[in-house]
Amino acid sequence: MRTQTYLSFLGALCLIYSCKKHISSTGHSGWSTYAGSKDGNRYSSNNQITLQNVSRLKVAWTYSSADKDSANRSQNQCNPIMVDGILYGTSPKLKLFALDAATGEQKWVFDPASLDTSKKNDPMAYYKVCRGVTYWEDKNGDNKRLFYSVGQKTFAIDAENGQPITRFGKGGYLDLTEDLGRKVNSYVSGTTPGVIYKDLIIMGARVDESEDAAPGHIRAYDVMSGKLRWIFHTIPHPGEYGFNTWPDSTAWKKLGAANNWGGMALDEERGIVYIPTGSVGGDFYGAHRKGTDLFANCLIALDAATGKYIWHYQVIHHDLWDRDLPANPNLVTIRHEGKTIDAVAQITKHGFIFMFDRKNGQPVFPITEKPVPTNALPGEQPWPTQPIPSLPQPFARQHFGPEDVTDISPETHKIMLEKYNKVKYNTMFTPPSKDGDWIFPGFDGGGEWGGAAVDPETKIMYISNTEMPWAQVMIDVPKNNYAHNLRGIGHAIYNKYCITCHSPELKGNGSSYPSLVNIGKKYNEQQVSQLVTSGRNMMPSFRQIPAAEKAALLAFILNLPEKPSDRQIISKEPVSASAQNNIPYTMNGYKRFLDTNGYPGIKPPWGTLDAVDLTSGKLLWKVPLGEYPELTKRGIPKTGTELYGGPLVTKGGLVFVAATKDEKIRAFDKKTGKQVWEAKLPAAGYATPATYAISGKQYVVIACGGGKIGSKSGDSYVCFALP
Repeated sequence: MRTQTYLSFLGALCLIYSCKKHISSTGHSGWSTYAGSKDGNRYSSNNQITLQNVSRLKVAWTYSSADKDSANRSQNQCNPIMVDGILYGTSPKLKLFALDAATGEQKWVFDPASLDTSKKNDPMAYYKVCRGVTYWEDKNGDNKRLFYSVGQKTFAIDAENGQPITRFGKGGYLDLTEDLGRKVNSYVSGTTPGVIYKDLIIMGARVDESEDAAPGHIRAYDVMSGKLRWIFHTIPHPGEYGFNTWPDSTAWKKLGAANNWGGMALDEERGIVYIPTGSVGGDFYGAHRKGTDLFANCLIALDAATGKYIWHYQVIHHDLWDRDLPANPNLVTIRHEGKTIDAVAQITKHGFIFMFDRKNGQPVFPITEKPVPTNALPGEQPWPTQPIPSLPQPFARQHFGPEDVTDISPETHKIMLEKYNKVKYNTMFTPPSKDGDWIFPGFDGGGEWGGAAVDPETKIMYISNTEMPWAQVMIDVPKNNYAHNLRGIGHAIYNKYCITCHSPELKGNGSSYPSLVNIGKKYNEQQVSQLVTSGRNMMPSFRQIPAAEKAALLAFILNLPEKPSDRQIISKEPVSASAQNNIPYTMNGYKRFLDTNGYPGIKPPWGTLDAVDLTSGKLLWKVPLGEYPELTKRGIPKTGTELYGGPLVTKGGLVFVAATKDEKIRAFDKKTGKQVWEAKLPAAGYATPATYAISGKQYVVIACGGGKIGSKSGDSYVCFALP
């Protein structure tokens, strides 16, 4: 036994020496993948910046891509990577760039518009979401490639010079609408980057959330050729595990989504990839998808080399609340009941952490199937139970009752209580209805795509948590006579694709879902047409709409006068079956519960940084994250703000996080939650920071894209270091 222990000790010393030799020879260490490492933990062993000196942090460099668009609320949610002293990131218009990571000096830029001259001068082209970059190199380091997505294209770019690798895929890129097993005309896009396993890049995708969404299958491609190597069907095909759970044996042919858009984690030693999925389309009425909807809303473990199923756990059955699993899971090793367990932990939008043994999917802490309400709209069949973990403790509040309505002032409380009482139900998992129910935590979490950070030494998880109620109220899909005129056809198409976000009256709901009333005063017909085709930021592309139907949609949205040619369109190209909404109910808009000043209608805190001990399952602390200075001046304690972006934790004792509406980045003592530093940013950092070291000097960098929830847009990266 002593000999074995001694040999293990020698092996560990050799590993440490090997790592130190690599770091000293290259002079840098740090952030080589999205989320910092393939285990998804947003952790850095760099410890030059500490509790004792963090107050001395200064701006080391700032990089501007010069392509923000404040008028169109451009965004940048990228978590950049650093490899061999080079920082790789993306801009609001999804240019890929390489910088000297110590100075911010630009080395090269790849502009996807340069490959599509038809969009080169289009002011709205390429305003999509890309949250990061994937890096691969061969064993000799001679072939270095970057993979990143621009809409439906995932490019392979030479990391040395920024040029597309034309031998890869279709002349330098993958088309994510292909290799899905059936023809796809609806939206498919890369958002969170894939993960590399040996010579494979494993990919998820964002897809439509309507009932005709594209399949959300998980795919692995050869990093050299771009050829498809394996595919895992998230809606099982005949003969596959889970197929018999679907009452409709043809579901795999016609339903879509159940996709991975939040990222993955990889146990490289075991060769297992852990993949969280979202709901089956459409989100809020599921009469066309009866059953539990396997493998939607699941954490799935697959053999990374082959895509073979290993285990799964479904976190939500028959999702009717858009409870996608929103971020990559975290891999951590803990001691539990006297045993060492390699565990995987998954945060959720509704504020829970589900933990499983990585090998077999057995829950670390008991999970109970609890009865939930089942009264629903006609045709709907809600699942009668939902899984609730006993531990870890929830990191978000789980109930929104009348006693929780904001009391920021007596007048505001009275107004908001009246609004609160107009929505009937406040119990979690109440099926959607015309009476309405409160979604809390809201559609954007709880936990969100920024993900969680985990310190592998202490086994403590850190989460940026939003506590914002949203109202979910269903309505009958408005009826109209398609044959009357072109605008009538356009109204039908609007009801199918646009009504949930932009409301029946086209009024939208705040800056995230803008009003389309009088949109013709801002954009001309050609620009609106391009926006419908390309999408922008979180708005998906609707390129699948036939040209005649798009013309009808524009006629309705822009209130265009009818032309003689319109009659020809109506007679020659009648509204297609795909444009007619066969779903009888839809949600009456994504509605945050906000007062007249734009503050959340619940008692603070509205956004928090939380710490959870994954060994004991206990919530250790939660502190407000962000503030409204005008409220602080009134003597109101820090409230926190709505949050977009995750934290990172360091060996130096710190948690760094931006994510707040008040355009700041902050550092907290990871043991106590005490804020120890903050800095103003040029725009809100709705992204996750990265940190790395070069020649012993540690840097912290954040993308400052803004653009969400009414924030001004930005196009810069700001990097901090000690003087």
